[in-house]
Amino acid sequence: MNTRAPSRRYDSVQQDWRAFLPADKASLFARHYHELEHDYLMLSVSLNEALDRWRSGKPIGPGMTVEVLGELCARLVIRLEAVIHGMWQQGRHFGIVPNLAPLNPLNFKAERAQRGARYNLLMNHILLSERSRFLNKLSTLEEIVDDSGDDFIGCAARLASDAVSRQGDLWQSLDDAHFDLNTCMREADVLLKSFLLVLPDDQLSNFDFTVCGLARARHPRTAIGAALFRPRRIAAAAGE
Repeated sequence: MNTRAPSRRYDSVQQDWRAFLPADKASLFARHYHELEHDYLMLSVSLNEALDRWRSGKPIGPGMTVEVLGELCARLVIRLEAVIHGMWQQGRHFGIVPNLAPLNPLNFKAERAQRGARYNLLMNHILLSERSRFLNKLSTLEEIVDDSGDDFIGCAARLASDAVSRQGDLWQSLDDAHFDLNTCMREADVLLKSFLLVLPDDQLSNFDFTVCGLARARHPRTAIGAALFRPRRIAAAAGE
């Protein structure tokens, strides 16, 4: 296996996003992109429906409970963390460094997510090597995904208990966590495109195997009362 990453053909993330990928890489990108989009749309549509019904004072409806929202969020978190951590593993082991831009705190809503983005922005100026900046951005993204998923699922569990006051604050927190997960997913999409542009061809199947292995490492479980599945950071050894 060639352990040397090819030099970058383009100078910016914007140029990477407009570039054409070779057929095999384009197929892998499209598959992971559409899997993420599918899980996100299921969560987004269900949350918007639930929010609309809550704001109008209607019951959420049969087959759509806050427990279901938590489970849909858990599925998205697992798949999103698999893509992010897969890039982290491959970049760490093989020195792959794509174009990247630091996170923008203004693109996040929750305080913890904004704090993570500010930290990444700071480290982008402090860290000397591009490789360190790339790995730091991936680690920060994974942490924000983890925290946002925990916030969403925790709020869903409290709403499911029917024993909370100020439900409006919990619904707002759900919406904020959903917004931040969307931001993280868009960041991951852009990073994945830039990453694949510099990934050696003979590492493509190994990278795909790693991401798929990470996604299979944990499976959402049925929520029972407040004991919702709580996705945690995927172990670094998974998929290796």
